[in-house]
Parts: sequence; C-alpha cells; structure tokens
Amino acid sequence: MATNLGAFIRAHRERIKPEDVGLPQDDRRRTPGLRREELAHLCRVSTTWLTWLEQGRPVSASAKMLGRLAGVLRLSPAERNYLFRLADKVDQETDPAGTSNANERNDARAIVDAIKVPAYVLDRQWNAVASNKFARDLFAGWLDQANGDPDRNLLRYMFLQPAARNLAPNWPDRAKRLVAEFRADCGKLADAFPIKNLVDELSERSAEFRKLWAAHDVADRTGGIRKLSHPNRGQLAFNQLVLQPLTRPDLKLVMLFPAE
Repeated sequence: MATNLGAFIRAHRERIKPEDVGLPQDDRRRTPGLRREELAHLCRVSTTWLTWLEQGRPVSASAKMLGRLAGVLRLSPAERNYLFRLADKVDQETDPAGTSNANERNDARAIVDAIKVPAYVLDRQWNAVASNKFARDLFAGWLDQANGDPDRNLLRYMFLQPAARNLAPNWPDRAKRLVAEFRADCGKLADAFPIKNLVDELSERSAEFRKLWAAHDVADRTGGIRKLSHPNRGQLAFNQLVLQPLTRPDLKLVMLFPAE
C-alpha cells in the first residue's frame, strides 16, 4: 500500500498536463497527467526510484529532490509545505531559518502593539522581530537594543549580558530551560545556516551555553509562571502564554499576563 507521501505525489502527478511542462501532447495516453518516467526525467531521478517512492518503499528523498518535485508538480506553498512534512524534511528554500520579510514584521508589530500586556514575537533563531512598549520596559537591555545586538537575540541576551542574570531570579535553571526549548524548537535546522552560526558563536563565547548545548536536553516551549527581578519594579510574576501562528510555524507570540 502506498504511503501518504506516495499517494500525494501520484495524485499531483496525474493532475499535470504534459504540455504544461513542455512535453508534446499524445492522444494515445491511457493515463491522465504525467507518466512516472516523464516526471522522473524532469526531476532528474530514475524511474525505479520514483516508482518505489510512490509505492511507499523505504527510499530516502533529499530536500533538493523534493524541491525539484514540488516545482515540476507546480505545488502551491501549502502543498509544498505538506510535501516536506510528509517526507519529514526541512525546506531550506522557503524556510532557511524562519526569516520574515518587512511586511510580516510590520504585521507582527501591529499585533503586539494591540496587546495590553508585555508581548513579543520570536523567529526561528529567537530574534525578537516585534515587541510592544510593555515588553521593552520589562526587558530593558534586550528588547530596547541597549546591549548592541541588532537582532535582539534572546539567547545572546541570556548568556552574554550581565543584566539577564540579574533579571532572572534563578538564572541557572532558566538558562538550562531556554537551551532545551531552543534545541527542541529548531530541530533539524540546528545544523543549518544561520542557526548553526548562532550556536557556534554562543558556544565559543559562553562556557555555560556550550555545556548546556552539549547535554542535548529538549523541552517544549510552554507557558507557566515566570518570575523576574526588575531593577525598578522589584519582584514580578507573570503567567507566560506562547502561541504559534498556523501559517507561520517559525514564529512564536509570547505574552506575559500578571500572575494573581
């Protein structure tokens, strides 16, 4: 029985008209769409390999090959994303590290500005791409860029800035949790640019990060009580809520509600 991946490829192969991909029309065709050998030729793979893939046999599909397949099959962004998820691969072309364009960043800023509690948005590398005034006041030295980090990276702030150690009452536990959450969050992208560069930089500059990263601990980025020791406002406690946009799984909206 063909797997979901194989069935998906076959269904979309049968929807492509030969003339749409530069092949001559053939009135004698017995099957709709492209033949397997035609799709294999266009994707620069063997017909046998494509046959096995459609049949659900244990063959591996690289990200580059899946990209060629998505192009030939003229998949929409949603279909391409589904193809890569079925193959358990990371699409480096459309999601190299969860970067967002200017319009999306403006949208994120508009969202957090409308929230009346501290709120910020993190991308795949945990750069703060948007934050509201409440969050900037709470995390002075990070979200206001006072630490000189143009990306406002949460991990750089946590491990390289003394202010972070003062803000987190139990810094060692918080730092350990953050590294475990980051490893789980970036997944296979941990070995890809630019996340690998960030990990290498932090490993070189912080012995504590290097040790925690080498432990390979993972944890979900969930909510819960978050305590802070603010330099001006004293001891604070918040309920943290993390939401992920359905269409942008690389972004995370973090909101901090005052704890009762």
